[in-house]
Amino acid sequence: MKGLTAKEEEIMGFFWKNGPMFVKELLAYYDDPKPHFNTLSTIVRGLEDKGFIAHHTFGNTYQYYAAVTEEEYRKGTLRNVISKYFNNSFLSAVSSLVKEEDISLDELKKLIKEVEDGDK
Repeated sequence: MKGLTAKEEEIMGFFWKNGPMFVKELLAYYDDPKPHFNTLSTIVRGLEDKGFIAHHTFGNTYQYYAAVTEEEYRKGTLRNVISKYFNNSFLSAVSSLVKEEDISLDELKKLIKEVEDGDK
């Protein structure tokens, strides 16, 4: 799964939270100064080219909707980070979190228990 820029992630967040929309409707989610319609339209078409958004045609306009769920994106992003920075090793990723103290030993034990209980 391809990565997204910060602006693309922001727009995907609007689709994930609010469902299908026309580009014109996206403007309502921005504070002033609002981005230009053409700018949003270009970003949305880019998201469609990447496979994150699809559309329904209504006359000569398109209503866009998320083609990838937020969870699918999150999982893909996590896999990409682990692949890129931890040589595809989930163990190395978790070990790094523990060593950097981003996750405590108690949290790690709780996580292990949740995984073990989930297997039952």
